[in-house]
Amino acid sequence: MSTPATPPDSYFRKGFGLGSEVRDDLAADYTGRLVDLLRARDYTLTAGDVTVRLAKEFGFCYGVDRAVEYAYQTRRKFPDRRLFLLGEIIHNPHVNDNLRRMGIEILEPLEGARDGEPRFDFSVVAPEDVVILPAFGVTVADFAALRERGGVMVDTTCGSVLNVWKRVEAYARDGFTSLIHGKYYHEETRATASQVLKYPGGHYLVVRDMSEAEAVCAYITSLGAGAVNAAAREAFAHRFAKAASRASTRICTCAASGSPTRPRCSPASRWRSARWPARRWRERSARSTARRTSGPSTRSARRRRIGRTRSTNC
Repeated sequence: MSTPATPPDSYFRKGFGLGSEVRDDLAADYTGRLVDLLRARDYTLTAGDVTVRLAKEFGFCYGVDRAVEYAYQTRRKFPDRRLFLLGEIIHNPHVNDNLRRMGIEILEPLEGARDGEPRFDFSVVAPEDVVILPAFGVTVADFAALRERGGVMVDTTCGSVLNVWKRVEAYARDGFTSLIHGKYYHEETRATASQVLKYPGGHYLVVRDMSEAEAVCAYITSLGAGAVNAAAREAFAHRFAKAASRASTRICTCAASGSPTRPRCSPASRWRSARWPARRWRERSARSTARRTSGPSTRSARRRRIGRTRSTNC
């Protein structure tokens, strides 16, 4: 999927240099005397038999801080323009209510949008409007549709999210199915998974927890051993129907069924993980890889081998 060219004066990722101008507004909205008091007293307050403790890392992460500040800067930069936000900037009612009070309209995603289709109704956006992309990012289809509408885009996508996108895109380019840890319906997951659509035949599968990760591992292992029957294929496809690209389950099923119409699929169908679901999975992968692979035993070499894990060694 190609993305229209973006004029340099209509796409912003690094704010507008107005940090000092919005600092007081941010402090007024997101600081409190009680939190300051807790921090001053070693993160602990005691009143009678009640003790309140504050986490030392209390507050927004860097990516959220940046996204919220850029939204405030955008309002200051364009005081007379209509501002839209594609979904909630983060899942925090207080923050989103503040943005609404500033005159930023939050667009709600459409129900039932499929892979490759925009998740928002951009008919309300005019070329002179300003649209803020949330910290979660947006799908490839949303970005392309918004570019076609014109207007100014302020992209607050978290840098850590962008790093995952690069990996998913690289895996799709190399012919791997990306295994993504997350909730299949979450904005960040949808945006991340959409990166595979940049390449024909790109695939993804989303697993939410250890149970689903183990189910995928067991399925691929059985597939490599030729032990997957029609009922197992159907059950797997049904379980992950909403969490996979349209052809991802066929990658696993056509190999076992011997279909001659999909030559890219085989019992060694290739998988890579965009995010490891849990420490147990990483440790199991490392142990399995160590048993099956010879070579340097350094940490970096071990990570490279784990990154190349295939079907029976997931």
